[in-house]
Amino acid sequence: MRLGMYIAIGVIVAFVVLGVVVVGIYNGLVTKRNRYKNAYAQIDVQLKRRYDLIPNLVEAVKGYLKHESGTLEAVVRARDSAYGAAQRAAQHAGDPEALRSLASAETALQSGLSRILALSESYPELKGSQGMRDLTEELTTTENRVAFARQAYNDCVTHYNTAREAFPAVLLADSLGFGNAGLLEAIENAAERQAPRIGF
Repeated sequence: MRLGMYIAIGVIVAFVVLGVVVVGIYNGLVTKRNRYKNAYAQIDVQLKRRYDLIPNLVEAVKGYLKHESGTLEAVVRARDSAYGAAQRAAQHAGDPEALRSLASAETALQSGLSRILALSESYPELKGSQGMRDLTEELTTTENRVAFARQAYNDCVTHYNTAREAFPAVLLADSLGFGNAGLLEAIENAAERQAPRIGF
């Protein structure tokens, strides 16, 4: 009779320990997932700030670059596309496909911005205007903030992915609904890795 009681107690203890381990893994992954979602929210704030600056930049250069209306329109379209991709990524922070779409849209936007800023170099009066200097300063500051927020997000995602892939979490993560989170890759190829020149 005593052996049966010890077995029963052992089984109960094993279930309690297993329950504690599962709860610990679950709570740890929830915490890490919330951290990377919060980190993405910081990127989202900075991207929205930049998207709000772009129409002002287009307005500032429109009078000088009349013959480049196609370029200006392309930047506005790229801004709208990037804004939509950012909204989808914000709704699905960590989703690799949403992040790839955002990276692609951001690359197109950066290319257009670089072109506008390079063209504006040809107009000394535009380049020297206080409004243009203020806009480029705001854009530069925002780009730096985006880069910092992207690094913080990628650090949080890496920490989360490492936790979900480590033993024993790897045995439970998928069944508990914790899929792999994607990193926010800024640019697809090395030629595009140069930041846009926005200083005057």
